[in-house]
Amino acid sequence: MPDLGRVVDIASAARLSYRDLQLVLEREGAPTVTIPVEDIGIVLLGNAPITVTSPLLAALAEQGAALVVADARHMPAGLMLPLAGSTLHAATLRSQIEASVPRRKQVWQTIIRAKVAAQAALLKAEKGTDKGLLALSRAVRSDDAGNVEAQAARLYFTALFGRGFKRDHEAPGLNALLNYGYAVLRAAVARALVGAGLHPALGVHHRSQYDAFALADDAMEPLRPLVDRLALGLRADLPEGEGLPTPVRRAMVALLTESVGWEGKRYPLTAALPNYAAALRRRIAGDDEALPCPEP
Repeated sequence: MPDLGRVVDIASAARLSYRDLQLVLEREGAPTVTIPVEDIGIVLLGNAPITVTSPLLAALAEQGAALVVADARHMPAGLMLPLAGSTLHAATLRSQIEASVPRRKQVWQTIIRAKVAAQAALLKAEKGTDKGLLALSRAVRSDDAGNVEAQAARLYFTALFGRGFKRDHEAPGLNALLNYGYAVLRAAVARALVGAGLHPALGVHHRSQYDAFALADDAMEPLRPLVDRLALGLRADLPEGEGLPTPVRRAMVALLTESVGWEGKRYPLTAALPNYAAALRRRIAGDDEALPCPEP
């Protein structure tokens, strides 16, 4: 099974360059570190004085690696991906553009069913009850016409994090931790999609002209409970006010090595994502009638 590669997380001042097929990491007062570029899947750059040379950026793009840049709040703010991820890029792009509306709606139905079922499984494991979410997952219709996703979310977040919790994309603390985890997951999913030849801007459900990663936003939905489970365990380590400590961020980045179910077996997420992306490519093209989804 293919793997997305290593995650390189740089949180302090550094200079990153390229030499002899290696990423070269230099930090004041520390030994120079080299990492083979071919082993790298994702590079995370924190909000620190970090210099990255153009040859390294080109080498990462040629390798198919993703580069994520954080803002002053230590939240991922930018994502660099290669322009084309496979030899099938042109043909796959045509299949994305030409995918029929009914097919896109069926893909979204499958994705939301998998998402709500994963939420139900997490609630059952952590709280002893799924709050009826498993039954809701079976009620998802084409394109989620009944908006089951929103119904499930209202039950899910308060059941998992407590009655006082409200999902707020701008709030600090637990919400910021969820935002960070989802952003890391989005980058990994986008990288896998590009590797499969898919264009991340052409979603099956999310189709805003302002969203460059609409398909990644679609495809990551069943995996969000993986972030939620880690956030549940990390919430006690969150400080008051703004900001996420480096140890907490790095613990959340470890979600990429978490085990997920894929077609009856367990694999690290980084190993399952390329297969998920390939399955999504076949489903969008009409080559397959089914779309297996990873199970957190």
